[in-house]
Amino acid sequence: MQIGPYKLSSPFLLAPMAGITDAPFRKLCRRFGAGMTTSEMTTADISLWSTAKSQRRLDLDMDATPRVVQIAGPEPQQLATAARLCVERGAEIIDINMGCPAKKVCKRLAGSALLQDPGLVAQILESVVAAVAVPVTLKMRTGWDEKNRNGIEIAKIAEASGIQALAIHGRTRACKFKGNAEYETIAQIKSSVKIPVIANGDITTPEKSLEVLRLSSADGLMIGRGAQGRPWIFRELNHYMKTGQHIAPLEKTEVRDIMLGHLSDLYQFYGDTTGVRVGRKHLTWYCAGLTNTEKFRTQVVRVDSASEQIRLTREFFGSPAGGESIAA
Repeated sequence: MQIGPYKLSSPFLLAPMAGITDAPFRKLCRRFGAGMTTSEMTTADISLWSTAKSQRRLDLDMDATPRVVQIAGPEPQQLATAARLCVERGAEIIDINMGCPAKKVCKRLAGSALLQDPGLVAQILESVVAAVAVPVTLKMRTGWDEKNRNGIEIAKIAEASGIQALAIHGRTRACKFKGNAEYETIAQIKSSVKIPVIANGDITTPEKSLEVLRLSSADGLMIGRGAQGRPWIFRELNHYMKTGQHIAPLEKTEVRDIMLGHLSDLYQFYGDTTGVRVGRKHLTWYCAGLTNTEKFRTQVVRVDSASEQIRLTREFFGSPAGGESIAA
């Protein structure tokens, strides 16, 4: 799959997720074969960029290509300005968020709330495309609610505005993350445009990935929740697509080293205090794929120091039963 001048090494991409896909996690997913990673959603209101949270979200992966920054907001010129500044900082692709279903985002008429106003969608996309010389992509949903599935209309507007790829979460905003993803709807959208379409939603296994590619006719897949606690899912998907076989599960020591390395990167990126806090949720997700984690999980999410998180993780994997069964 190609977006502008960038030929991606894999059709399996990491979905941008606020509070999750920070620089350390993106780096880890690329290590396991993600064809592209995107920053966490960043506000287009540049007056808020001085905060520590925004600064971290705007931390670009200078060792990666393409470097993708996702921005969100309700105003065309505000988004255009933010896009220009992101490109000046080194962004090689600008992604616009019209898929986030969060109430606090939609309340500002940003994210998936924009799907209610196709005219404003056109203004935003045209303004951002005109503002930058790099490819602009769009993340969207199938519509606002079941009575307003206007994904085809939005996709056509996007293509006409110069958008170079679409990532579509197969649910309406009203569905949030409930129910089954609408891969057939994505297929209808795919058949209505000529630009690359990336399907997103409920892709958690190699078998499901091939099923979604078949049902949606998409050019690629975007993996979100399926990568939480399993950044090596990209390794599994790439291997299964190439060979039709499951790759051998990671060894216990490999998972231990992945987790310890991830924690170390989090402490370096955030500092020990915030790094420990962020590490707690990632450790919880890692535990979902391991056996005999109840005691370890209870302890490791309550400690306040980096050294204690590291010590408990090492001890867990050093015990006879710790992490004995690793999900493939």
